[in-house]
Amino acid sequence: MSEDNSLLAIEDPDFLNREEMRAFRLAAEYSKPELVLRDHKIRSTVVVFGSARLGVGGEAVVGDASGKAERYYGMARAFARLVAEHSCQAHESDPEHWDFVIATGGGPAFMEAANRGAADIGAPSIGLNIDLPREQHPNPYISEGLSFSFRYFALRKMHFVLRARALACLPGGFGTLDELFDALTLMQTGKIPHMPILLFGQDYWKRVINFDAMVEAGTISAADRELVHFVDEAQDGWRIIAEYYGLE
Repeated sequence: MSEDNSLLAIEDPDFLNREEMRAFRLAAEYSKPELVLRDHKIRSTVVVFGSARLGVGGEAVVGDASGKAERYYGMARAFARLVAEHSCQAHESDPEHWDFVIATGGGPAFMEAANRGAADIGAPSIGLNIDLPREQHPNPYISEGLSFSFRYFALRKMHFVLRARALACLPGGFGTLDELFDALTLMQTGKIPHMPILLFGQDYWKRVINFDAMVEAGTISAADRELVHFVDEAQDGWRIIAEYYGLE
């Protein structure tokens, strides 16, 4: 810790990074995005997340789904554009609020695609970036003033669901599964309202997660299995959301 104790507490990074100050750091990571989103009149979001490792457009790709990365990228971009079009139309009718704003994990690949889809039509979009030693850097399509950085996964996941009205999951690894099952658990246990959860790329998801086996084993109910929707087209994803909320 610094020997210069004349610094204001909020201006002393050594003090703020002490282990004993974790509770204050957690509170700050909750409060900053919450207040900024309120300032921007953002009332609800549609969250898009997926792998940061699957590159597109000539970048290196890895894994079983590598040959489909560009298709998933286009799917995420097109889906976000459809959501953003509705968001802009709703804002014209009610300028006091923004609803169904695209929010992503802020990183590259499919997250970039979703922010880019919103940017295509000039709609705002959010990036909730996590501080990691590799892979995760804010993509250039996040709206100015709406790019946030997190130290703690738990606070980042909280902000994913606080305003969410739907979640769209592209193929991903441990991080994507963590975010997906966190939301499913919160819905299953009644901690958050039910909302559409879209799994884009059913050939991937049905190989990775066997919900039917979980029902057969009795670890989830048949109703729990119905919390997710498998989709392969951007339009189908938006149709499920629109029907769920009675949107035109």
